[in-house]
Amino acid sequence: MIDETGTVAYGGAVRCAADRPDQFWLEAAKAIDWIANPPRAHDQGKGWFPEGILNTCHNCLDRHVQAGRGDALALAYDSPVTGIIRHYTYRELLYETERTAAMLASLGAEKGDRVILYMPMIPETVFAMLACARLGVIHSVVFGGFAPPELAKRIDDATPKLVLTASCGIEGSRTIAYKPLVDEALVLAAHSVEHVVLVQREQLTADLMPVRDIDWHDLRRRTADMPVPPCVPLASGDPLYILYTSGTTGTPKGVVRDNGGHAVALSWSMANIYGIGAGDTFWAASDVGWVVGHSYIVYAPLLVGATTVLFEGKPVGTPDPGTFWRTIARHNVKSFFTAPTAIRAIRKEDPDARYLKEIGVGACRAVFLAGERADPETIAWLERESGLPVIDHWWQTELGWPAIVSCFAMGDLRRKPGSAGFPVPGYQFAILDDEGFALPDKASGNVVIKTPLPPGTFRSLWNNNATFVRNFETFPGYYETGDAGFRDSEGFMHIMGRTDDIINIAGHRLSTGQMEEIVSRQPGVAECAVVGADDNLKGMVPIAFVTPQIGYAADKSIAERAVLAVRSELGAIAAMKAVLVVEQLPKTRSGKILRSLLRKIVNREPFDIPATIDEPETPAKIAAVYREELGLNNHHL
Repeated sequence: MIDETGTVAYGGAVRCAADRPDQFWLEAAKAIDWIANPPRAHDQGKGWFPEGILNTCHNCLDRHVQAGRGDALALAYDSPVTGIIRHYTYRELLYETERTAAMLASLGAEKGDRVILYMPMIPETVFAMLACARLGVIHSVVFGGFAPPELAKRIDDATPKLVLTASCGIEGSRTIAYKPLVDEALVLAAHSVEHVVLVQREQLTADLMPVRDIDWHDLRRRTADMPVPPCVPLASGDPLYILYTSGTTGTPKGVVRDNGGHAVALSWSMANIYGIGAGDTFWAASDVGWVVGHSYIVYAPLLVGATTVLFEGKPVGTPDPGTFWRTIARHNVKSFFTAPTAIRAIRKEDPDARYLKEIGVGACRAVFLAGERADPETIAWLERESGLPVIDHWWQTELGWPAIVSCFAMGDLRRKPGSAGFPVPGYQFAILDDEGFALPDKASGNVVIKTPLPPGTFRSLWNNNATFVRNFETFPGYYETGDAGFRDSEGFMHIMGRTDDIINIAGHRLSTGQMEEIVSRQPGVAECAVVGADDNLKGMVPIAFVTPQIGYAADKSIAERAVLAVRSELGAIAAMKAVLVVEQLPKTRSGKILRSLLRKIVNREPFDIPATIDEPETPAKIAAVYREELGLNNHHL
């Protein structure tokens, strides 16, 4: 699927970003209001847009109101779990942000201080993030419901002045009390915070500790007459936020995002990847606790004057598999961004797409998938049933915005099943072997990116420079992504999974991602994960875990068909030694499959329940199924 005009536009942007990066990025920087314009794009020591001064909140809110767009819709809050829908214009969102900034300032928060947000998907969370940006306070959003020990680690690492929270979050049909989790974390943490500011929600209220704890709405009333804090001028390289990567254990890994490069990169991506500008509606169905929520729920849509959707719900069960399509139609969404696992969940519950056909996709022009590798079968199903281009793309928390994609808004419609697309202008990729030598097309190896990384990517890890530097040590001159993949003869990039998802079977290096593609194509398979189990004879053997589609739970042929398909396509060396049908796969709340946990289960190693897991009981259920399989088929393993 090729659009020649789009291909030419994309190619020109890639060449300009590579050959004349100063020209390319200074031109992109014109989309931002600078208090002091950066005289050059990059300095090896100072980073992106040195000497540039700006304020991200001003660029998200104030300038749009000043330009006469105060009545344009900025935020649509849609909460199917509470039945609440609220709309905020740019003027209203600015007012709420200003009052929240006054609240924080009254508690002594100022430029350079840290504030932790442990909050659900409610408007106050957005107000708080933007208020921090206004004051130059560095926010660190921790996913609401995170376990107290993990929250305590982040408190000790970021040493915040304040913690902002709510009485509860709502996860599907469950109401989760946040306050007891915060209280426990603060007991565990060595660092003491001055105050906890809490939003009381009517679904569940919390008891407040005198002096330390403050009711959000009481504080709002007490500061109602305070002057509006102005936008603090910030250097381009000043930190905007710290975001701790999910699944962190031991020493926290806090990705630090700057103000200037972040604003420029996100603005460029909205115009050139997603096709979103002033007056359009964009919806990223993620959570503000993850990088997607930071970049594409809060900051990017507002930077370009668009409407952003804040959704408090799940793809299924709130109330049904039609909730995504209903939300797209209700809010006139032009571009939609979600995770492959969300689409797989919808397909599992509604394989014939009855809800999608009944509701439609309204004004939506494209669906973008990221967060985990999108299997071709899921993409094909959604394209067939929606009639929209479904565009896989790839990036990481460390990068902050897309690195591999087909630049839809440039008119580049080239797509290939199993590929995330092409390098985004500004990113220069290489595929290297373990010794650092470049590999030919189609050969799988380490996916790396040439330095300097483009604007918007991380410049450091909070209090952890040694770990930051290690990202660039293995392959000098390159950032090591930790992913394995290859570039094909047409230039498409294929990310096949983490480098530890490449398994060695009798000396043959095989990708578990490739096996997952094959298994996922089998009728009745809703979702699949393949991991390697240690084997005394072959070194490793592949084990597949699959969840069935509705109506296939009793189909005993799924395992046999999957084994035959993998053997047929990859050869006898890749023969699956076990295919286990389970109720659900272990996932983080952001939808990533916990393959490292599955590896521990198949190797009969002790495992802990990760703090980020969505359904804590799932690993034990899978381990029981696997033990049963071992007892029945021990000679296979």
